[in-house]
Amino acid sequence: MASPLLRMRALGACRQIRSFSDTSRRNAADVKSLGVIGAGQMGLGIALVAAQKAQVPVTIIDTSDKALSKGLAFADKLLAKDVAKSRMTQDQADQARALLKPSMKMEDLSSVDFVIEAVPEIPKLKYDIFGNLAKICPKHTILATNTSSISITKIAAATTSDPTDTSASSRVVSTHFMNPVPVQKGVEIISGLQTSKETLDTAVEFCKRLGKVTSVSADTPGFLANRILMPYINEAVICLETGVGDRDSIDDIMRNGTNVPMGPLQLADFIGLDTCLSIMKVLYQETGDSKYRPSVLLGKMVDAGWLGKKSGKGFYDY
Repeated sequence: MASPLLRMRALGACRQIRSFSDTSRRNAADVKSLGVIGAGQMGLGIALVAAQKAQVPVTIIDTSDKALSKGLAFADKLLAKDVAKSRMTQDQADQARALLKPSMKMEDLSSVDFVIEAVPEIPKLKYDIFGNLAKICPKHTILATNTSSISITKIAAATTSDPTDTSASSRVVSTHFMNPVPVQKGVEIISGLQTSKETLDTAVEFCKRLGKVTSVSADTPGFLANRILMPYINEAVICLETGVGDRDSIDDIMRNGTNVPMGPLQLADFIGLDTCLSIMKVLYQETGDSKYRPSVLLGKMVDAGWLGKKSGKGFYDY
């Protein structure tokens, strides 16, 4: 029979677990405000969905006033389109638009409950941002990143110079939205080594409030989405460069054989060939597995500046 001391410890642990779970649920419901860093297509999409679905005020941070203006104009366009297609009323569109607040001051995130960073995939840039967020945001704020390839553990470590201090790093998580955010339902939630269960649960529940379907991934190279998708695209490029099939045959067989809306080469163009190459390099370097070796043709196209839709030329001309 267990000693009274052991029984007391077990009881205390059970109470702590119940309390922890209850806090997770309560925090998910208590997210009353959101901050989004980055006014590009991803950041603006996340902000707009939060305003529409969760109906919370969103502070959008960017270092460029031009980027903020362009992002809000994009939001106006999307809202007008939804009204024209009777997906929402004009009043609903106006209410969502009123919740979007642009700012060039990171300090304006000093009272938000949840922050999502959506800046380019530059490690140092993200590390610097999270170091600042740890100082600016309240102690309860969830610090999320939209990264598609950078280690969440490394981003979390950037919140402090003392690895034993997990007060901020335990609140770091990834909410990796799929592009375009207003259309795609999927979000993968990735925990770093330091991420607490409370943070993970809160992130999952908040993304569900945004109408998203969540998948939980470990902090490994490529996470779930890119670990599966990018080798598929890379293999299609290898099939093209080795003459297994031409561009149209490769895309047609996947569209008409597996019922995907885009073939892999067209999809690569829409993602950006430079982005595809960057992710393949991360997979290859961090795993050391030759199956992730980037296609030679993919590298040459990036060298030529043929990046896909955004540059006007990739596997297709735009």
